[in-house]
Amino acid sequence: MSERLPIARRELILGGAAALILPPAAWAALPPRLSFQVFRNGTKVGEHVVSFSGDDDARTATTNVAMTVKVGPVPVYKYRHTAIEKWVDGKWLSVDTTTDGNGKVTKVSARQMGGYVQINGPAGAVRGPANALPLSHWNQGNFGKPLFNQQEGKMLKVTCTQVKPGQWQIRGEAEIDDFYDAQGNWLALKGKLEDGSRMEYRRV
Repeated sequence: MSERLPIARRELILGGAAALILPPAAWAALPPRLSFQVFRNGTKVGEHVVSFSGDDDARTATTNVAMTVKVGPVPVYKYRHTAIEKWVDGKWLSVDTTTDGNGKVTKVSARQMGGYVQINGPAGAVRGPANALPLSHWNQGNFGKPLFNQQEGKMLKVTCTQVKPGQWQIRGEAEIDDFYDAQGNWLALKGKLEDGSRMEYRRV
């Protein structure tokens, strides 16, 4: 069994300024908090919580993830992730993340610069296209645009396909299915990790 949850699949594991706008109706439908239990091969390993604050002019989505993988009673991998994503007037503005995987801490920051997105992470500085967005599963409005990995700070090679209302498939560097309720709010996630194990998010 791998003692490491693959970064690109863990967030689980991710047209110009007008394309970055999240419609006001989508904000209105958001609850103050989305909470999930995280399962690996059917065993609960942690929690993933997204909290929303602010108003229509300025919104912040704060993500906190805590997972511990065990072999029997022994913890073999501990993972913590925090992301602070800011939106202004319905447009994505920035994200700052801190990830701790078994004591190895990495930080990523990304900013919308108008003509491009500036991403700084472990691999150095990356300039993404103007319509690049973080792979934030809570917001299905991001799918169909260039996406970057919030934990590694690099552009992702993925294809996002809406297979039916309320379900999106992400394929390529990741194998993830995201599910949404009738209001468009993130409902669940199912993904396959590099070692063949299965990750599942269940909203609570």
